[in-house]
Amino acid sequence: MTVFARRARAAAGRMHPELSLVSYTLLGHLEESGVCRATDLAAHYALDKSTVSRQVTALERAGLVERRPDADDQRVQVLHLTEAGRRILAQVTESRRAAFRERLADWPAEDLARFAGYLVRYNADRGSGRHDQERVT
Repeated sequence: MTVFARRARAAAGRMHPELSLVSYTLLGHLEESGVCRATDLAAHYALDKSTVSRQVTALERAGLVERRPDADDQRVQVLHLTEAGRRILAQVTESRRAAFRERLADWPAEDLARFAGYLVRYNADRGSGRHDQERVT
């Protein structure tokens, strides 16, 4: 698992220099949720608020996310993906998928089915109290 995580971090850096694995994961969560607060991200990924704040600030500077007042509570700031953020996320996601397809192209169907089953099982354990700091896609 350590090697898998290292490769994922290295691949994220090669695919887009501004996106760390954590940044990519946060953008993915924003895409799935639509909008959320930075504190929601910290709670969801069991990260320190200061860590998320630094990541969000970097994403804002890169023009990938923006803060807006919450429609229900003007005192609260919520995060939104910008169009640039959506484009970058789509590019990185497609690059990752292409890399997985290339890497798995020669695997026999039985091995692919077994591997897919293991990934489904791994991802199903998300609610069991383990920290969800990385997504497997």
